[in-house]
Amino acid sequence: MRIIPIITAILVTLGLYLIVFEREALFAFALGEAASQETGTAPDNPGAGLAETAERAVGVVVLRSTAQQIDSAVILRGQTAALRQVEVRAETSATVISEPLRKGAFVNAGDLLCKLDPGTREAALAEARARLSEARSRVPETEARLAEARARLAEAQINDNAAQKLSEGGFASDTRLASTQAAVRSAEAGIAAAESGLETTRSGIESAAAAVAAAEREIERLSIHAPFEGLLESDAAELGSLMQPGSLCATIIQLDPIKLVGYVPETEVNRVRVGAPAGAELADGQKVRGEVVFISRSADPATRTFAVEISVPNPDLSIRDGQTASILIAADGAMAHKLPQSALTLNNDGQLGVRIVGDGDIVDFRPVRLLRDNVDGVWVSGLDERVDVIVTGQDFVTKGVVVRPTYREAAQ
Repeated sequence: MRIIPIITAILVTLGLYLIVFEREALFAFALGEAASQETGTAPDNPGAGLAETAERAVGVVVLRSTAQQIDSAVILRGQTAALRQVEVRAETSATVISEPLRKGAFVNAGDLLCKLDPGTREAALAEARARLSEARSRVPETEARLAEARARLAEAQINDNAAQKLSEGGFASDTRLASTQAAVRSAEAGIAAAESGLETTRSGIESAAAAVAAAEREIERLSIHAPFEGLLESDAAELGSLMQPGSLCATIIQLDPIKLVGYVPETEVNRVRVGAPAGAELADGQKVRGEVVFISRSADPATRTFAVEISVPNPDLSIRDGQTASILIAADGAMAHKLPQSALTLNNDGQLGVRIVGDGDIVDFRPVRLLRDNVDGVWVSGLDERVDVIVTGQDFVTKGVVVRPTYREAAQ
């Protein structure tokens, strides 16, 4: 009672084996070639055999294609990015006393974003300036003391020389000579003290000047200005809010020009050059043009891709930060064929290619490389300059099968 399911399973298994592993032989058998190979004898009427083979040949539609020179662009997926974005933060503690600017407002470089309460900082600046003036006023006095000490030294040296000469002639006592020498040493000590006082005065001037600069810098920190022109991405700090060092005043982004950021595979990165023209289509259909300004020298460790940046003019600020973009970067041209996307197929090894008609209307398989896809077809390389590509019926024939082609010319 179980013999019929067993026979059915055997037949199904045999059929699957022939279809998967003996596909070409099965097609050849279907076209009448297997019988001739098994008997090893030629048919009695060769002409009749050829006619029978031609009648059994699979009919296919063949496109006569000629290679064309195309701009072999590098295609990337990326997004738009602001040229610059900065969070402007406070450097001192104070209360905001200015009305806030609202997000979306356009600001120029140097425009006031936040004004802080000066408090006692102006008084501290006035005090520092007064100390600087006082320190500078001491300079003439210390310089006069130094000049007086030098004059005393000169006088003491003259008296000492005279005492030495008189002592040598026996006209002056040793006591007077010792007294003049002591006066010289005292004058030298006076000069050293005067010079030290002058250095102290100069140090006081420098310290007072540093205090004035610090007070002026502290007052400058009360006015927070835009570092470049752009748009406010957030409201400026609210009136009356307390700012601490590091508190956010406003966020500014610069969108003109704007960047397109994409990631190119390591197999394509050598085809991209700085300065190469590039174009992109945004998610909303807008098309833009620019040029490559940066190619990363370091690959992303996770994806093994290299960052590429393209500068695009954006005077009307219509392009926003973070929009998805399909990017094409111009590269060296290449010879390629434009074929219907349906003409692409896979061989038994999973290799992408097309089936062509060769001499004697025999099918052959040629691997191809996909360069670009359009709405009306794909551009591929790897084929001869002129080739007959099967565009209808390619999935019903294999390499070595004789076909009956119907030709059509490629659309211009």
